Amino acid sequence: MISTLLIANRGEIACRIIRTARRLGIRTVAVYSAADRGALHTLLADDAVPLLIDGDPRYTASDTYLNQSLIMQVAHDCRADAVHPGYGFLSENATFAQAVADAGMKFVGPSAAAIEAMGSKARAKQLMSEAGVPLLPGYHGADQSDQVLKTQAEQMGYPILIKAVAGGGGRGLRIVESSEQFADALTAVKREAISAFGDDRVLLERYLARARHVEIQVFADQQGQCVHLYERDCSVQRRHQKLIEEAPAPGLTEATRQAMGDAAVRAAQAIDYTGAGTVEFLYQDGEFYFLEMNTRLQVEHPVTEMITGLDLVEWQLRVAAGEPLPLPQAQIPCNGWAIEARINAESGAPDFLPSTGLIQQLAWPSGEGIRVDAGFRSGDRISVYYDSLLGKVIAHGASRNQAAARLANALTRLQVLGISHNAGYLGAVVDTDAFRRGDVQTGFVVDHQAEIAESVERRQALCVSTRFAESSASSASSGYSTNWHMLTAWRSAHTPFSRQHHITALFSDGPLSPACDPATLTGSGAQQHGQQQIKAPLPGRVISVLVANGDAVAAGQALLIMEAMKMEHTLRATADGSVTLVHCAEGDMVQPDQLMMEFAD
Repeated sequence: MISTLLIANRGEIACRIIRTARRLGIRTVAVYSAADRGALHTLLADDAVPLLIDGDPRYTASDTYLNQSLIMQVAHDCRADAVHPGYGFLSENATFAQAVADAGMKFVGPSAAAIEAMGSKARAKQLMSEAGVPLLPGYHGADQSDQVLKTQAEQMGYPILIKAVAGGGGRGLRIVESSEQFADALTAVKREAISAFGDDRVLLERYLARARHVEIQVFADQQGQCVHLYERDCSVQRRHQKLIEEAPAPGLTEATRQAMGDAAVRAAQAIDYTGAGTVEFLYQDGEFYFLEMNTRLQVEHPVTEMITGLDLVEWQLRVAAGEPLPLPQAQIPCNGWAIEARINAESGAPDFLPSTGLIQQLAWPSGEGIRVDAGFRSGDRISVYYDSLLGKVIAHGASRNQAAARLANALTRLQVLGISHNAGYLGAVVDTDAFRRGDVQTGFVVDHQAEIAESVERRQALCVSTRFAESSASSASSGYSTNWHMLTAWRSAHTPFSRQHHITALFSDGPLSPACDPATLTGSGAQQHGQQQIKAPLPGRVISVLVANGDAVAAGQALLIMEAMKMEHTLRATADGSVTLVHCAEGDMVQPDQLMMEFAD
């Protein structure tokens, strides 16, 4: 078994890995950036090492959690015999996996060759075709010229999906409804792909408007055994980011479940896979198609653990240590239903803007069938430098209805002060009749906007009433008042800067929708005497400035693109005018209310 484990990650997943490693008697070493000094994962680990460059503290992911040489130096210094990358950051980096292996350490994940094979979506599709795994019609050729790509799109017919070849995590994706939208969408995908992955190659796929996102958890050992641990449905998404995940998937026939499981195992075997992986499919009208393979542990792995009773991190560590899989396929249990909600630090509908700052109070829910995987506690600070995931609330029940009811109830009991969060919105989603019927697909939050809004209002009224009663009882019994009755997830979502600047989401495909991609914000700021100031509506990094001093602009025109917590946000002009002064440049880190541009009408 592994003796010392370096965890090359942070937050919720680092805490999750530490818990299992501690139970197995494995020494853990955490790493942290300057922004994460004193973070929960650093306190839970046996040792914690700051990620310093020439003795200087650093904050950004590129300087810290993505710095391979720095991570490897820490691993060497602490005498780690294994490295667990978690998810995100370096978890699917073939170069890093090979560096760990070359240093004589165990990489808790697949081989570098397997990561590389699935890292390119084009290469992955070729391999899956050879393995007999069903594929969507599309183009994944080497010729990446704009004209060839557009010609291929025209031949396929719209709508289509443009995807970054090296993409993942919902990034580098655009839906294109018509030929007129193609050029702008292609430019946006390439820009995001270069920024996020350093590779602007794309592929094209037929877009399934009513598809479901169903994935299979696979596991393989070094002895050649490969099994699946059933499926998960991750169809409820916003901007291609998963919101609600569940296992098993509702409404599938047993024949379809078996066929998907068999196809996923063939996919893993085709690349000599080892460890935990997830094969993702699109499912529509009784047919399923290979989407991609994630060569790591998934964020949503707890729902699989809840229905199987197995610890997937333990399986990872045992496989990495050279042990065989603990169970054959026929002995893997499947009991009940589990549903997970991803709790993010963000404002509520319609803006869904990242929220940063100090968590003044944080109380996670508990109760029968409830599990919480979290990486933050009261007193922690949410940084602009990393993603917005606070933690996950998972509910298990004997039936889907029971699991959903437990989750919806648990989300009303999550208490947070100091930052905004999306728990109220997610609880409203789970409470809709459409979700309870299992009527889930990737366009769920768009198709059911009205029902979700009604659910939000209904839950809000109930929550306020309940919190008021609790507050009154507390005041009467203890002699002091509490402010918990003032907090609901959707009311707390209206941050001071969003109220001040009247941020409005604009989408190209019709009515206001929290699910459309990309997020688009109007410019914000003071307007008086023919002058206009555009200020940053949220903290983030400027990735592209689209205008220059002296340029004439029209109302609604894109001015600049920001990135905040792994999402792109486009700021647009609120009125016609001309740019008098640009105060920012590509790469700048900005804070809410920071002056970005000035205009004259």
